[in-house]
Amino acid sequence: MNRASLAFALLLAVLLPLSLLAGRVWIDPLAPGATANAALILAELRLPRAVLAIVIGAGLGAAGAAMQGYLRNPLADPGLFGIAPMAALGAVSSFWLSPLLPAAAAAWSLPLLALAGAGLGMAALALIAGRSSNDAQGGAGGGIALFTLAGLMLASLAGALTALAITLAPNPFALSEIVMWLNGALTDRSWREVLIAAPLIVAGIAVLAGATKSLDALTLGEEAARSLGLDPARLLVLLVLGIGLTVGAGVAVAGIIGFVGLVVPHLVRPLTDRLPSSLLVPSALAGACLVLAADSILRVVPLVTELRLGIALSLVGAPFFGWLLLRMRRGQP
Repeated sequence: MNRASLAFALLLAVLLPLSLLAGRVWIDPLAPGATANAALILAELRLPRAVLAIVIGAGLGAAGAAMQGYLRNPLADPGLFGIAPMAALGAVSSFWLSPLLPAAAAAWSLPLLALAGAGLGMAALALIAGRSSNDAQGGAGGGIALFTLAGLMLASLAGALTALAITLAPNPFALSEIVMWLNGALTDRSWREVLIAAPLIVAGIAVLAGATKSLDALTLGEEAARSLGLDPARLLVLLVLGIGLTVGAGVAVAGIIGFVGLVVPHLVRPLTDRLPSSLLVPSALAGACLVLAADSILRVVPLVTELRLGIALSLVGAPFFGWLLLRMRRGQP
């Protein structure tokens, strides 16, 4: 474990207990019995929510680091792949299909359809961009450009279909549920959502870790990477699968939480040697810290209704994105 990973791991160890204590009802660690139902609040409400924040943040941070390493673009974000919008489209479709299903099946329709949407997005990317990755004349540059355009096309299509689903919502309740869910939040999540998302996100991070050596080679240029044994098709499959699992599983249980994959690698990169292999784990830990801290802060903000996590992170991420654009325009790294 490098120094950056150790630092973020220690920060996460500090944030986790604070997250369990913070909320509309504060729990005194020296006198937990003073709070009614403190054990129930901790075990059934705050702990699963904190664990879910950690795993979703870790998945988004790792996906962002891998995507920026592959595209060699510091402004890349997992949403660009179209996987998050496709997962969101699958989840939105559940609001239409669940009334037609038995109660037992309807309870699982949202996460299953969200994962199906992510899988469809993964398959489409592999079919569209995979041929370019295998094209020796096109090279990695052409493959990366086509990969980006394919992701933009999928994101645009998914966004249009999601807007159509909202417009044709069968009733005002379904419309409200769709809009609120798309904003992303960890409110009222339980161990059920943790059991759905955690194994998939951990598996996705493991797949991305298996691609880091190839991403390191790619930093030398496509020709040099090929001479070192880079297999573009294998790398593409690993990235699509890893990012699909990490992002798709997060969307399946929490909605769209944006900008984590963009912001986190930028914060971590100066603390490493800037190679993808040394950036992945610190980015995962930093993403976990960011989402956990943001969710904890939102719980104590004195608002009538808790601000949605996706909205809060977008309010932070959008100005950060603009600041990065200005730096790049001025030629700063």
